[in-house]
Amino acid sequence: MTRTHGLDEARLERIGEHLITRYVEPGKVAGCQALVARHGEVAYSRSFGLADRERGTPVRDDTIWRIYSMTKPITSVALMTLYERGLLQLTDPVHRFVPEWRDIKVYEPGRSFGDRVVAPQRPPTVRDLLTHTSGLSYGFDPEDPVDRMYTDVSPRTDDTTLEELTLRLARLPLRFHPGTRWNYSFATDVCARLVEVISGRTFGDYLRETIFDPLGMPDTGFVVPEASRDRFAANYYREPEKALTLLDDPATSPYLRERPMQSGGGGLVSTTPDYLRFLEMLRRGGELDGARVLGSRTIRYMASNHLPGGATLGALALRRLGTEPYEGIGFGLGFAVTLDPVALQTIASPGDYYWGGAAATLFWIDPVEDMVVIFMVQHMQCPYNFRGQLQQLVHQAIVS
Repeated sequence: MTRTHGLDEARLERIGEHLITRYVEPGKVAGCQALVARHGEVAYSRSFGLADRERGTPVRDDTIWRIYSMTKPITSVALMTLYERGLLQLTDPVHRFVPEWRDIKVYEPGRSFGDRVVAPQRPPTVRDLLTHTSGLSYGFDPEDPVDRMYTDVSPRTDDTTLEELTLRLARLPLRFHPGTRWNYSFATDVCARLVEVISGRTFGDYLRETIFDPLGMPDTGFVVPEASRDRFAANYYREPEKALTLLDDPATSPYLRERPMQSGGGGLVSTTPDYLRFLEMLRRGGELDGARVLGSRTIRYMASNHLPGGATLGALALRRLGTEPYEGIGFGLGFAVTLDPVALQTIASPGDYYWGGAAATLFWIDPVEDMVVIFMVQHMQCPYNFRGQLQQLVHQAIVS
């Protein structure tokens, strides 16, 4: 069979050699999965190690993973399907759909007059939510007064609905005036609530009807069904002593039951084949196998840098997350966007767009090379820059 992907398959095998010798065999990760596709053809797809170390279950092609923040691009696409129907504008204030947000305030740290909360210079908009420039937070910074309020309110709970979370956030001050900084936050959960308000359906139902069923993604959802539990991976974390420790047992995981929170920011599980269907839809300009989810111009617009003044994350971000650099990176409507690979200091194509999840899962779409890459693993608090390493290993295999 003629290969059209233009990748040297022998050189692609370096990916597995690297992952096995550096991570799986030393026990730094229990198991993982990598896929590379170009021009719509899968050139490399391999599974390594164990999905469940305690039961000795190997990683399989159809292993189910917690994708956490790789949920965010799916949520963003869902909201943009409503945008394409003219049901919202990106410039719409959030309070058009959630009236309680009309009175939201901004925290200003004290100078001569002490700390205070003030009215925002302008209301947070839909675009602010999609780009994480709304002023919301995740409560990650214990030194920040606003983040401590997030911890006190405890909005992160499976017993909270999207509606309740959105109302709780309206009662907290923003960390900065909308559109002035970038801060990773609950903003995408608010996007999910907007989907519910505008569509009149639950978020999960809307995803299934608009994205999952049309694209053929049967293993993607907020719950792992009973018949699929033997495919569900365990989740691990790295202790200070560097030992890999079980965090979420797939036999007792909260993902085995329906929960009130259908988190648009991080609630989905999926498989590599399912997520590939979603990414291929994006790569192909919004359509896959006759199912059109978005228009091609909408996707091109989403994958452009929307940060104010064309700024980078390095210039606007309040704080950094994980191991990935922010220099040379912009942010679109649901994705990070590579602006300058030299500033990024890793081989990449200008205009590629990507994101990842809390358990170190990741993907990217490269329009220049017409390529999609997916990496799945379950490792919380991961100190390894898998994206940078995989970018090196994938790009070195391109031969035509």
